[in-house]
Amino acid sequence: MPRYAHIIGWGKYVPPNILTNDDLAKTVDTTDKWIREMTGIQERHIAASKESTAALAVYAAREAIESADVSPQEIDMVIVATASPEYPFPATACLVQNAIGAERAGAFDLEAGCSGFVYALSTAAGMIRSEMYNTILVVGAETLSRIVDWNDRATCVLFGDGAGAVVLRGSEMPGGVMSSVLGADGSGGELLIVPGGGAKNPAGPETVLSKMHFIKMNGREVYRFATRVMATAAKQAVERAGWALDKIDLFIPHQANKRIIDSAARALNLPPEKVFINLQNYGNTSAASIPIALCEAIAEGRIHAGDHLVMVGFGAGLTWASCAIEWTAPKPGAITLPRAATSRLRYGWSGIKSMGWQVLRHVDALVSDVIDKVEGRGE
Repeated sequence: MPRYAHIIGWGKYVPPNILTNDDLAKTVDTTDKWIREMTGIQERHIAASKESTAALAVYAAREAIESADVSPQEIDMVIVATASPEYPFPATACLVQNAIGAERAGAFDLEAGCSGFVYALSTAAGMIRSEMYNTILVVGAETLSRIVDWNDRATCVLFGDGAGAVVLRGSEMPGGVMSSVLGADGSGGELLIVPGGGAKNPAGPETVLSKMHFIKMNGREVYRFATRVMATAAKQAVERAGWALDKIDLFIPHQANKRIIDSAARALNLPPEKVFINLQNYGNTSAASIPIALCEAIAEGRIHAGDHLVMVGFGAGLTWASCAIEWTAPKPGAITLPRAATSRLRYGWSGIKSMGWQVLRHVDALVSDVIDKVEGRGE
């Protein structure tokens, strides 16, 4: 029997701190009117100094796990899509895996820019269909505010922070992720890039002074690329799923620019009620934008069992990704107090065990050092 990958849980988190267009107009040469007309963005959420990509990811992951009503011990793999990871290494996914207590799970990061969540979702679905794994947590999380030049009005008005997550589980029941389209054009890599901090331009005084650790974007070319690829990728996913375009119940695109979304909707002949847009409240949260939008669409009652969804992302690389989903998840029940208490106990116990393992490693290292000195191996 074929296996299908179904979304059974979802969650999101955005920092409470809000930065409006009027706030930005006080520091850079721009206006609320211009930003709204050019992008559709009204405000964005910005992480506090003590909030990081991993922290946002953990909040979203825990909510997704609780809505799925699964134990972290049931999770086989954790995939975090991000362009703003906690560190170059270890993977942010490993930090999330530890924080949620998913001791059985493997973990890795996936970097495909703003297409990252759909890339990760498609990768997880493939793992489930192949019967390699059965339950996978997929997270899109970003703190892009850390790599934005707040003096560059071409980019600082666009980006925000946040995280969204889903839990996928295998089943013989038809539905779930029905098709995926993943693409890239590396010849356009320089159009959207953070040029400093990698092997080509290692971090140093010159890269810092040249602002090479901030996002650099050729807005005009990225806009042209996006308006071409969004509708094309959506049509390909729909075709691979065996649907007609008029069978789309809800289109959930990457939330980067309202004009790009409107262009794709026109090409797909979709009326406004079939297109989900929330970028006015969050700006471009990169790999987090689609899962955040999915969570809000569910909360607003715009997704029902049996609906046909299409998700499309585009971003640095250049990359693009789309998927067609037949929604099968019922509306989740309220998270009861006993269920919430159980979750808190799980995460508290996970934290205690994690600290215990760290102490044991430290003690083991000290004992090994003493033995080496006694036996003369440390000389």
